[in-house]
Amino acid sequence: MPELKTYDVFISHAWKYDADYDRLVMMLNEAPNFKWRNYSVPDHDPLDARNDAALTLALRRQIRPVNIVVILAGMYAAYSKWINREMDLADEFGKPMLGVKPWGQQKTPNAVTDRVDELVGWNTDSIVNAIRRNAL
Repeated sequence: MPELKTYDVFISHAWKYDADYDRLVMMLNEAPNFKWRNYSVPDHDPLDARNDAALTLALRRQIRPVNIVVILAGMYAAYSKWINREMDLADEFGKPMLGVKPWGQQKTPNAVTDRVDELVGWNTDSIVNAIRRNAL
């Protein structure tokens, strides 16, 4: 069997809703025949930044090397300054973006759907296949 590609992934999410982030990480870690590296910024491992400019610079360093940016597309994403800034950085670097609708959510904010390359539901196979299709 050929060697699996390792995908470098940044997951944009709101710390206030980090349970969805934790579940997504677990799903990707347990996905069969899928290798990835996590470039995200979870609340238990924050970036060392004292102000917005420093945080933006640190996020640039996190997003620049990735193959894809995955956006947890909860309704909170429409109002999150940092999720929007992460999407701006993905655009700046020409990174594809994948939207993932959290489990059970009916609506998805236009702030996400208008910008992502693909939007998928909360299903491991759907997410992994979309990463494979869209990643650089």
